[in-house]
Amino acid sequence: MSFPLRLTRKIALFAAAAFAFSANVAVSETTIPFTLDWKFEGPSAPYFAAIDNGHFAAAGLDVEISPGKGSLDAIPKVATGSFPIGFADINSVIKFLDQNPGAPVTSVMMIYDKPPFAVIGRKSRGISGPGDLEGSVLGAPPPDGAWAQFPSFALANGIDINKITVEPVGFPTREPMLAEGRVDSVTGFSFSSYLNLVRLGVPEEDISTILMADHGLQLYGNAIIVNTDFAAKNQDIVQGFLSAVAAGWQDAISDPAAAIASLVKRNPAADAALEERRLMLAVNANVLTDYVKTNGMGSVDPTRLDAAIKQLAETYEYNGQPDASLYFTDKYLPAGGFPLK
Repeated sequence: MSFPLRLTRKIALFAAAAFAFSANVAVSETTIPFTLDWKFEGPSAPYFAAIDNGHFAAAGLDVEISPGKGSLDAIPKVATGSFPIGFADINSVIKFLDQNPGAPVTSVMMIYDKPPFAVIGRKSRGISGPGDLEGSVLGAPPPDGAWAQFPSFALANGIDINKITVEPVGFPTREPMLAEGRVDSVTGFSFSSYLNLVRLGVPEEDISTILMADHGLQLYGNAIIVNTDFAAKNQDIVQGFLSAVAAGWQDAISDPAAAIASLVKRNPAADAALEERRLMLAVNANVLTDYVKTNGMGSVDPTRLDAAIKQLAETYEYNGQPDASLYFTDKYLPAGGFPLK
């Protein structure tokens, strides 16, 4: 049967409109807000690379990334459902769940296998190692993930916190106060505070980075976290999201300059060279560890996680019985994790 040309055109236009409508519906149904724990800096570039390189789109996802103000800001956002997926410190997740039993949030993909929690000091202020902290002034933002783990680090190194003057500082003033000599050291993520000081003109040879993981801290770092109610109803979405994240990290490792270009598109004020260096500091020290090279990205060692939970108990009194299964699940990961190289 043949149709008049005008009718054929109308049918074609109708079909195109219907397809566009269905496509818009599909996009709206798969839009995923994703909250980071911090600003758009080098280590967040892989997530933007996953957008620009089509990895999220290949999983049928339209991901909208928002900056954060620390893990203590990101976790409640996910637990309340404001964001179905986020990025936060697993140790803060453990404490949050202990203080909010039954809250619908858990970790599903470890990113910082070696946590970047650090004390960053200035050698000219007498800070070179853990033993120099007593008698000094330490700047610590109250919501900071590194500050949250400082008691465990102090205990592991025999440091008497009462002999340290702790100065509460804001995130924006943390490194400037250290650069100005108003504090002797600060807590922070190694790759963030170090390069922030460099940007402020502090000579690199004057900066000491005391990585807590190199001084007795057995904890894990930041992970992808999910709202468990959302994840239970959208397993395919969570699995696709994690696959895209892994692909974004692989892209960033293979071509860091291109990943940073994706970041700079969202943060034009960023110094591309500095942020590329920050990204690679995170890759080499925190992401691409020996464990990840052998076991793939995303999983955790149950024995180590149990040890981390016990180490937290040395300085944190649990309200209930800690349960590792509440804090991390590998059900959304492929067997063997995601290979990175």
